[in-house]
Amino acid sequence: MTPAPSPTASSTPADDDLTGDLALALRLADAADAASMSRFDAPDLDVSTKADATHVTEADLATERAMRAILSSERPGDGVFGEEFGRSGSSSRQWILDPIDGTANYLKGIPMWATLIALAVDGVPRVGVVSQPAIGRRWWAVTGHGAWTSEAGATRRIRVSGVDEVARASASFQSIAQWDESGHLDALLRLSRAVWRDRGYGDAWPYMLLAEGRLEFVAEFGVKEYDIASHVPIIAEAGGRLTSFDGDDAIDTLSALATNGVLHDDFLRLLHPPQDAS
Repeated sequence: MTPAPSPTASSTPADDDLTGDLALALRLADAADAASMSRFDAPDLDVSTKADATHVTEADLATERAMRAILSSERPGDGVFGEEFGRSGSSSRQWILDPIDGTANYLKGIPMWATLIALAVDGVPRVGVVSQPAIGRRWWAVTGHGAWTSEAGATRRIRVSGVDEVARASASFQSIAQWDESGHLDALLRLSRAVWRDRGYGDAWPYMLLAEGRLEFVAEFGVKEYDIASHVPIIAEAGGRLTSFDGDDAIDTLSALATNGVLHDDFLRLLHPPQDAS
């Protein structure tokens, strides 16, 4: 599959045909890449601290503005929910944007950050794009059309791994502190002892590694909708599964657990043994 042709500026595809929305999402990613890369690793990058003590840079703001400007022109009837500028509009179709997922890496000049773009219809993410321009990678999916990635100008379809034993699985856990603060440090220790290999790759990249079949497990806590909405269709179309840490399918539960699908229930049992059940 190659990216669909761009729709005309005034068009809105039917709800059962989202290929035009995917084409738009890919153009949003192009605009986001241009905005974010123009200030990446800049010595005079403006950085401030938000009310929740997390960082925001001038690039976060400019990148979200660039995407919102396009959506305002081409999808004026759709809602938008972005990390930096919140919610606007009311519609069954909502674009969910994280302009720079991994701001801490971005402001330190570390290339492991991404722009996350999703279109949710009736609350379910149906289109997803993850763009990681500092390493020249992009991933995307639309429901019913598979999951895809591009690198160095080449496009290929991706699929989760067929690993069917936890002992042979490779896991990404984000950070020890995150699991500790969420009260799940014991579960992380059980996980690390049960799998073949564990590493904290961080942010969006491990989810994409999972969709490519390179990992079998990713989990994190304290996530918002804009942190994971783009991942949902990509992982699903690659054959995997993404739920909350407790197995809920909603994307507003503040936790995420993604697997290659075949091991999902095994991981849930590992993380929630009977003695931990409430």
